[in-house]
Amino acid sequence: MRGKKKADRHRVLSRHIARLDHEIIKLQELDRRYFWVRLAVLLVGVLGFFLAYQSHQSRNLIFAGLVFLVAFSLVVYFNRKVKTSLIRFNLSRQYFLGQIARMDLAWDRIPPAPNIPSGDKHPFASDLNISGNQSLHQLLSTAVSRGGSTRLQDWLLEQDPSNSQVYQRREIVEEMKSLSGFRSRLALSSSLVTVEEDQAWDGEELISWLAKQIASGSLKPILIILAILAAANILFFALFSLGLVPAFWMITLGIYAAVYLFAYRNMKDIFGQAQHLSTTLDRFRAVLVFIEKYSFRTGSHLFQLCETFWADGQRPSSYLRRISLIASASSIGANPVVWLLVNVFVPWDVFFAYQLQRYKSKMQVVLPAWLDTWYELEALNSLANFSFLNPDYTFPIVDNQLTTQKPLIKTFGVGHPLIPDEVKVCNDFSIDELGEVVIITGSNMSGKSTFLRTIGINLCLAFAGGPVNAESFSTNMFRLFTVIQVKDSLVDGISYFYAEVKRLKALLDALEMADDLPVFFLIDEIFRGTNNREREIGGRAFVRKLVGEHGVGLISTHDLELVIFADELPGVTNYHFQEEIVQDRMTFDYLLRPGPSRTTNALQIMNLEGLPVEISTEPD
Repeated sequence: MRGKKKADRHRVLSRHIARLDHEIIKLQELDRRYFWVRLAVLLVGVLGFFLAYQSHQSRNLIFAGLVFLVAFSLVVYFNRKVKTSLIRFNLSRQYFLGQIARMDLAWDRIPPAPNIPSGDKHPFASDLNISGNQSLHQLLSTAVSRGGSTRLQDWLLEQDPSNSQVYQRREIVEEMKSLSGFRSRLALSSSLVTVEEDQAWDGEELISWLAKQIASGSLKPILIILAILAAANILFFALFSLGLVPAFWMITLGIYAAVYLFAYRNMKDIFGQAQHLSTTLDRFRAVLVFIEKYSFRTGSHLFQLCETFWADGQRPSSYLRRISLIASASSIGANPVVWLLVNVFVPWDVFFAYQLQRYKSKMQVVLPAWLDTWYELEALNSLANFSFLNPDYTFPIVDNQLTTQKPLIKTFGVGHPLIPDEVKVCNDFSIDELGEVVIITGSNMSGKSTFLRTIGINLCLAFAGGPVNAESFSTNMFRLFTVIQVKDSLVDGISYFYAEVKRLKALLDALEMADDLPVFFLIDEIFRGTNNREREIGGRAFVRKLVGEHGVGLISTHDLELVIFADELPGVTNYHFQEEIVQDRMTFDYLLRPGPSRTTNALQIMNLEGLPVEISTEPD
């Protein structure tokens, strides 16, 4: 059942949405009124022009024109502010709706995460619902950038986690969790980047574009020459006008024109480049300026992370202003007459092309660091937001020191974060020693596979630096490896059994690898792709091989013969799930119990569904 804290936060979010709905209705009504205001100003302006024309006074026409221009500009300005507010309010509403959807696990209302392939040979990606549709990644990710979403997925799929990195992330996540205003404003500022797109924003495209656009040669020498020639043109023309010298200005002007045409070969569409850079960065402006101006607590982990935005003394806003100025200055190219007149007197285009060249080079240096910090913030914000929405979850104790004084993993009330609260069942579990193997038996649908995934997905959260779905959770650092959802391949001619054998061999290789971190393995229904006799022989041999190795793990199985290892080998422990049949209906409580299972239910399921099977009444 949903806890009180979570229910309270759900109600608060619902009230936020109700208030936003009210404000959006008011803004929409105000926006509709502005249409009539603009029309009224236009009609009054026409009337004013008519009356001024009738007065036959030119100053009245000028006055009427100025009044109309000022009035119409003010109306347009305030109308745009209303439209901007509408966009922000709608984005806020969408954000809070997404928050409620994440709490309710309403997958159709949770924005899909970008499709970021993890690779077929990843040791656990395909088994634990980490990425893809209705996955942990989709549930967590509030990132709007592809880089932020990718970084979060990389943390969740880390194959060789670092204890120091886990705690560095966790410190910032815990700090951000309490900063609700910062988290929501960061998410909303980021969402403005993709307000006109239906996909994650890819900053790497901008970095690649900058790298391609950096000119091979500097325009500075040509600009100096053209500046000298422009000054000479003006000087000689002035002296010629006074009759002091012959028409030398025609010679210098010809040289100026020739050099200018030569320079144009290296400028390559300055107007298009400047506008593209300015427009792209302008979409990114809200994020940069928000982070730059936010009042971080000096010395905090968040402050240290964001120092890159002011470390060199040149804040993002100053870069953005200069690039916007260059884009505006280069826009005179849209008017050929003005462009020709200006460039005849001064090397306008070359000057701003040189300035653009300089700032593209500077942006190529600073932009990757800005984007990297933004990606990090988005990934951390996703984990902090997940913790805020699930106040009953806890931050785990993660250690990388193998000792005999404590269990390697111990958890109370551990549950699966992708299962709704209303039907979720939580369990206690622990493993004490390295080399231990836990065998979990139980009937079909009793919860064995789900429990394996529960442990695995919470380890992924713990090693990413996030909270886990448990009352308490302590674990050693592990390399995670799963054999749960093995896939065959018709294209490569690989059967299910052969694919499983290859996967199990890869697990043995991981156990024998020289690595300080032990392996934590999860195996579901070992050797299910072969017959009972060979499965029993292979299972026995494989379990014997796992016991005492540089790792620990869980194996679920239907084969009750494997439970005897608990009597034969000191490193094997049995747990089980069970079911009950009440009024011809099979029920499960999904509670993990110590010891082996003594029952199976395959024939009972067949019988309950009407298949022609006979069930023995003899006791097991």
